[in-house]
Amino acid sequence: MPLKRMFFLYRRMYAGQLKAILEYKADVIILMISAALTQVLGLVFLWVIYDRIPDIQGWTFWEVVFMYAMIFLTEGIGSLFFEGTWRMGGLVNRGELDRYLLRPVPVVLQIFCTGIGINGLGNLVIGGILVWQSLLHAGMIWTPGKLAVTLLLVLTAMAIRVAINFAGNSAAFWIKNAGNAFPLMVHSLSDLAKYPLTLFHTGIQVFISVVVPYAFISFFPATYVFGKTSWGGYWLLGPLVAVLFWLAAYRVFRIGLRQYESTGN
Repeated sequence: MPLKRMFFLYRRMYAGQLKAILEYKADVIILMISAALTQVLGLVFLWVIYDRIPDIQGWTFWEVVFMYAMIFLTEGIGSLFFEGTWRMGGLVNRGELDRYLLRPVPVVLQIFCTGIGINGLGNLVIGGILVWQSLLHAGMIWTPGKLAVTLLLVLTAMAIRVAINFAGNSAAFWIKNAGNAFPLMVHSLSDLAKYPLTLFHTGIQVFISVVVPYAFISFFPATYVFGKTSWGGYWLLGPLVAVLFWLAAYRVFRIGLRQYESTGN
C-alpha cells in the first residue's frame, strides 16, 4: 500500500477515535492532570536529591532532568498516537483481531489506531516543557548542525520507544491470558533510563543499551547534547538502533501473528 494512502487512513481512523474520546470531557481532563502530576512528583524527588548532592558522577540536576523528561516525552508520543499497541492483548484474547485480518488495510496500521491514550497528552506537554527548560539551563551555544542532530535524536528516541512497546505487546500471541504483565514489565524498565547509565552495574548498562535500548531514548542523546565526551560517539548509533529494533519488533509481530488462533474451543 502506498505510504500516502497509509497516512490518509491513519488520519481518518485516528480522528474517529479522537471524536469518541472527546465525548467524555471530564475523563480527558482527569487523565491529563494525573499524568502531569506523576511527572511533577518525580521531578520533586530529583530536586530533593540534588538539593543535597549538586553533582552525581559529573551529571548536574538539569542534565538528569533532560533524561527524565525524554522518557516521559516519548511515552506521551507512544500513548497519544500509538496506544493501540497496548490493546493487542485484548484483541488477541477476545479474537477481535479477526476483523482486522479481513480488511484490505495493513494490520499494524489498524492496531496503532485501535485506541488513543489521552493521558499521553499530559506526558507530552510536561515532558516537552522539561526538555526545553533543561536545554535553556544548560547554557550551551546552538549551531544549525547541533540543532539538527538534537532533533534527529529526539525523533529517533520516539521511534525506539514505540518499537519497544510494539515488541513487548506482541508477546500477547504467546502469553494466553487477559492481562498484560509482560509488556508492563518491559515498560517499567524505562525507569532505569531516567538516570545516568554510569550509576548501574555493567550488566544493566548493556541490557538497557542492547536488549531493550532505553538508553538510546535518554542517556545517549544527553551525552551528545551536553557534550559528555567520555562516552565518545555512541549517540551516533541511535538512528541505526531505531531501524534495527523496528525491524526486530515487526518480525516478532509477524511470527506471533502466524501463531494466532482466533477464538473457539
